[in-house]
Amino acid sequence: MSLMNIITKQLIEIIEWTDDSRDTLSYRWPDEDKEIKNGAQLIVRESQMAQFVSTGQYADLFGPGKHALTTENIPILSTLRGWKYGFNSPFKCDVYFINTRLFTGNKWGTSNPVMMRDKDFGVVRMRAFGTYDFRIVEPALFLKEVAGTDQNFRLDEFADTMRSRLVSVFSEALAKAQVPVLDVAQRYGELGAALLQLINPAMGEKYGLEMTSFILENVSVPPEVEQAIDKRASMSAIGNLNDYVKYQMGQAMASGGEGAAAAVMPATMAMGFGMAQEMMKSMQGGAVPAAPAAVQAEAPAAPGLQVLTPAQAAQTLGVSEADVLAEIQSGHLKARQIGGQWRIAQGALDEFLRG
Repeated sequence: MSLMNIITKQLIEIIEWTDDSRDTLSYRWPDEDKEIKNGAQLIVRESQMAQFVSTGQYADLFGPGKHALTTENIPILSTLRGWKYGFNSPFKCDVYFINTRLFTGNKWGTSNPVMMRDKDFGVVRMRAFGTYDFRIVEPALFLKEVAGTDQNFRLDEFADTMRSRLVSVFSEALAKAQVPVLDVAQRYGELGAALLQLINPAMGEKYGLEMTSFILENVSVPPEVEQAIDKRASMSAIGNLNDYVKYQMGQAMASGGEGAAAAVMPATMAMGFGMAQEMMKSMQGGAVPAAPAAVQAEAPAAPGLQVLTPAQAAQTLGVSEADVLAEIQSGHLKARQIGGQWRIAQGALDEFLRG
């Protein structure tokens, strides 16, 4: 055998990897076509694991420490190689070092809108992005499903490989959680923590990864949905529409007496009904019925506003006609029968509102 062949076939006695890159997830140790010596030393540092692969089959896994490669501590490899009584000759085997430290601040995002079904808005297109932290917990599964046989699998390659997969898992978790769009767009912190409980098991089962943090930094919806959300928030800020009308009347009375209250009431009711119309349009996408004549009046002195029917009073008060008739029967709301029909004077209605 020539000197060159002797140098080429020299045996491997020490296997170790010192990572100074800070962004390498897995590293296939370069054996340069050499064979591993019986009793060779394997050195695995903290935040590392070493995975042996023989002829495409995953064999023994070693954690941090110094290990002598003998039949006793490579039982899976011994079985795969058929070493029933121990081995004395050198052997070839691929050794992958896996970085198990926590990788933080990794960005994720939806390159295309995610379709989700919402009980309020129907089918909504949504974009989202944020950050996540992860570590590798199942080296064999990670190598098989993510890194493959790449000799030096780095974080940027991981981000490209996992972007669509992570978005898919996120979409499935969001659909399973059935979170309303209003909550998705307003409660990032709580939603990220809730979705982590659904995303983490899926990432571990599919890719051998553990998610320690999943953060939503921004969620965006189409402009028309944003407008509907803003209008819903405005209505919530006003609260009970009847209380709002009473408040407006009280302010008018304080500044101008009962005449001013009678003047402001129709305009206030028209404004309130208009707000309700706009809200209904945004939620239903269609036209809604026009306001009744009793609340559409533009001038406070219009004759039709001096006497109201129970139906008109019910619309003014925001209650049912049956409730108005009950108040009349109880004597709380003063009314008079004209031609067999109840009629309510505007002044009596104003007095009832003040009460």
